[in-house]
Amino acid sequence: MAASEPSIVPEAPSQSFPISLISLTVGAFAIGMTEFVIMGILPNVANDLNVSISAAGQLITMYALGVAVGAPILTVLTHKIPQKKLLYFLMGLFIFGNILAVFAPNYAVLMGARLITALTHGTFFGVGAVIASKLVHPDRRAGAVSMMMAGLTIANIIGVPLGTFIGQNMGWRASFATIAIMGVVTLIGIIIFIPKFKQEKSAGMLQQVAALANPRLLAFLLISVLGNAGLFTIFTYITPLLVQVTGFAEHSVTWILVLFGCGVTIGNFVGGKLADWKLMPTILGIYFATCVILTLFTVTVYNPITAVLTIFLWGVASFAVFPGMQVRIMNLAQSAPALASTMSHSAGNLGNATGAFIGGMVIIHLSIASLPWVGAVLVGLALLLAIACLMSDRKYAASN
Repeated sequence: MAASEPSIVPEAPSQSFPISLISLTVGAFAIGMTEFVIMGILPNVANDLNVSISAAGQLITMYALGVAVGAPILTVLTHKIPQKKLLYFLMGLFIFGNILAVFAPNYAVLMGARLITALTHGTFFGVGAVIASKLVHPDRRAGAVSMMMAGLTIANIIGVPLGTFIGQNMGWRASFATIAIMGVVTLIGIIIFIPKFKQEKSAGMLQQVAALANPRLLAFLLISVLGNAGLFTIFTYITPLLVQVTGFAEHSVTWILVLFGCGVTIGNFVGGKLADWKLMPTILGIYFATCVILTLFTVTVYNPITAVLTIFLWGVASFAVFPGMQVRIMNLAQSAPALASTMSHSAGNLGNATGAFIGGMVIIHLSIASLPWVGAVLVGLALLLAIACLMSDRKYAASN
């Protein structure tokens, strides 16, 4: 523990969301942009570096693996660094990774740059969620987390189209240069606005890892995997689904995805407020609503109007659960909240990859029109496991 780190603890966390949260939101926006913008400039990258589209696609896969595997390792290795200084380090690494991408002379260097930025992803959200929850009153923790996470959702609506436009008109390297500049803006905001919190005694490395062995925590990480798998089983293949089944022209899908992103942003804020009101009922209710919406999607997907409406509602429900899940997972690992929060993002990315794989198998062995009900089944499994956890908690509480 760095004893020399001066500590400043706000006497009373703000009743309203403080401006310091904006720094975390901007950082989340930049990270979300660097994760997803590659999808829009993939052909440009492939042509410039003389690799195939499938090889360029591995830049997305390796990023997800970097978040899922590397981020928890980085969080454990940096657990003794004071949280504000850790944010300095993470944003510095993020800026370096994106500058490296700007000047990458070949595919291998660009892959390395992607892995470097992926390491910062989960750890930033993990530490950021802990800091966000300290900046407000305890009954507003989920709302604060949702405000930080809003940067990630807004990145899908504004950042990715903007980055794609820049990349297609000024070259793909300009997209990463723009993201690096946003990283600098975030770092300046963190330096100015994020307070220095009293450095609490940090659990040892083995104690932090042992904290993850909590069966209840592992169950909620599995719930996160299943929930995200249900989302990405469909979302990964949303364009061919809407084109082949619903009958949309391919260029129309972009605007439908923007509408989905609007739903995601609304759901993120609403979910945070609901989770601050009633945490577990909110998680269960949102998973149930998502199951219903995806079940309806098996029918509404055949009509353009009903399909678009369902997709918007699906966006609202799918992301409304995230703030509550983040807070619940942090609550279950009091001795290692940052690591647990990071593991939440790792589990989410594992769910993303799992869902994409399952969706591919569904298309091969069943049909693309089967994706919605398979997604509903996966979210239903997450709901059942969450109900089982709630019943187990109540049984444990009654016996004590």
